[in-house]
Amino acid sequence: MSNASGWGLTARLVTKHFGALGSRIAEAIANFDPETATEADRDRLVATLRDTAQLLATARAQFAKEHGDVINLQTLIANDERAAEKLAERLAAGTISEATVTMFCDELESNKARLPQEIQEEADAKEYMDELQKIVDALSRQLAEFDAQAKKAMQELAAAKAQKQLQEMRMERQSQLAGLTSMQGSSSALTALTRRAQAVSNEAAGMRIVADIGQKPLDQQAELDAIRKSVSQPEAGTESALERLKRLSSKTPA
Repeated sequence: MSNASGWGLTARLVTKHFGALGSRIAEAIANFDPETATEADRDRLVATLRDTAQLLATARAQFAKEHGDVINLQTLIANDERAAEKLAERLAAGTISEATVTMFCDELESNKARLPQEIQEEADAKEYMDELQKIVDALSRQLAEFDAQAKKAMQELAAAKAQKQLQEMRMERQSQLAGLTSMQGSSSALTALTRRAQAVSNEAAGMRIVADIGQKPLDQQAELDAIRKSVSQPEAGTESALERLKRLSSKTPA
């Protein structure tokens, strides 16, 4: 039986037994959809299930009573039918009054006349009980379906959150890698700056070489001048004391 047809039957049963109130309950049940239901819808479904279960418990007790009444009446009729034979014998023997027998016969006929009604009441009670059982079963299945759908939705939500966290982590790692790549670029710039400094250093070294070349003749000339000067002047360190006295005592020629 499909879900739609099952709920249609449940709605008709509820309407039949609960009247106008049942019509509203039946409409709510028939339109219930676990995939779109809210927690409030579930709460109403649970409340309906609980109320129906209480009615089912009462219906079971009522059926048990009606069934017991039928059994007791059938047993009484059967016993009275067996007793009728003995009463007939006693009436014939004159050991019992006709009035007593008449009262017995009236009760037996009354019980037999009442038996079909008791049987019908038992059948009605059973039908009511069985239909309430169908409603409870249908409500239970619907509640289980709701919970299954809710569990599935929660699992899907958890999976979506996990996927979101994964993507956020990936984006964070990509951002970190981008930062490291930027640092690599800065390192390349530093390398270029170092190369520039080396080039300037090389240029300075070249200029020094040129300056040294220009300075060399000047240094050589200065060295020659120093030699000439040292030759033209006697070294004080080689003059003896006697020679110094002679030099100091002599008159410088005019």
